[in-house]
Amino acid sequence: MLVRLSSSAARGTIVFAALLLGVALSYASIRNARAEYQAGLDTLQGYRRATQLEPGNPRNWYLLGHYWQYNLEQPDTPRAIRAYQTSLSFDPRSANSWLALGTAYESEGDLAKTREFFLEAKRAYPLSAEVSWRYGNFLLRQGELDQAFGEIRRAVEADPKRGAEAFSRCWRADPNVEMILNRVLPPSRDVYLDVIRDLAADRKAEEALEVWSRLEALHPRLVLRDIFPLVDRLMESSQLTAAWRVWEQAARFAELPPLLDSPGSVVWDGSFESGVAGGGFAWSYPPAFESVQTRLDPREKHSGNESLRLQFDGKRNVNFENACVTALVQPSMTYRFSAWVRTKALTTDQGVRFSLRSAEFAGRRPLLTRDVRGSQPWTQIEAFWTAEKDERGVRICVSRSPSEKFDNEIQGTAWVDDVALIPATAGTTKP
Repeated sequence: MLVRLSSSAARGTIVFAALLLGVALSYASIRNARAEYQAGLDTLQGYRRATQLEPGNPRNWYLLGHYWQYNLEQPDTPRAIRAYQTSLSFDPRSANSWLALGTAYESEGDLAKTREFFLEAKRAYPLSAEVSWRYGNFLLRQGELDQAFGEIRRAVEADPKRGAEAFSRCWRADPNVEMILNRVLPPSRDVYLDVIRDLAADRKAEEALEVWSRLEALHPRLVLRDIFPLVDRLMESSQLTAAWRVWEQAARFAELPPLLDSPGSVVWDGSFESGVAGGGFAWSYPPAFESVQTRLDPREKHSGNESLRLQFDGKRNVNFENACVTALVQPSMTYRFSAWVRTKALTTDQGVRFSLRSAEFAGRRPLLTRDVRGSQPWTQIEAFWTAEKDERGVRICVSRSPSEKFDNEIQGTAWVDDVALIPATAGTTKP
């Protein structure tokens, strides 16, 4: 729509008004930018200046209150409370300001006002994970566990990353794992895994097993590395049977290729097909150790898709026993060990062999197989090993012992495949 102005005076008035509006907007914009800059300095002077430049901005008052509450050099809770109250006078729907005000009153010992303001925060933002979390923890501190557990559960449901910390805090209030699982943690794979990792790191293996039982009942899709912390903790504490049970259950939920293990073998993934390494009952090998490079090789294998390749660079007299796997065994049982090795231009009088050591008793003497050196086609290594009467685990490692010869810096390549440890039968002939 076109507006026709009747006189030049009217047109001048409109132009002048537009100029005034532009100036006002420019001034407001500049003032806002200056206030933002001052608040961004994170200093008392900056926060005060921001509230002077924009006295109606609730955020500036909130930041000033936060400074007074948490500044280590000159904390002043009463000033913080006044700043939060000013912020809320401009924005009474700010859950963060209500929470901050409640926390300030709690530090002053006024628990009635603390509860009142936490409830105001819930009314302002009832679906907030942070509000439920803060209020739930306040209730924990008051010993009101029933209501606290409900609030904390709502927080974890809204933000699953809080699961491990929720378990830890509720555990300190009441160390009843079943109750916490029933009332605090939602049945979630990611929540349970976080809690298991946290418990394993704290050496609470039995509690972690209880959480694992809940996770296992969900039949979740897993990556085996997710369960490394629990299985490794159980193995370190000599609970090998429990560790193997968890490992087998987890492997059923992982999308793994066929492993091609020898029938009856207690070595998991002896043919290096799974692509899993670094923990639990999987193979463990560093990509580089001193002068040895270790990796899977799809181009050279005895069977399946890959073998384990060790490349020696000829710069050191290597003492190597760093490609290993642990297997669960039966006490007093004799096993037939076998593996296939290929070598190419492997120098020195000490080649590649295998060591079988007790996974539980460091003082037991290891079994060392014969070694393979030079250039050899795929060659089978065999030996017999018997578990002690109270022994449940054996650690099998690819090994190279240091040479005592003058020419002792090993160079060349070795491949390992199809490692197996099978219970020996009465008719088995020892090599």
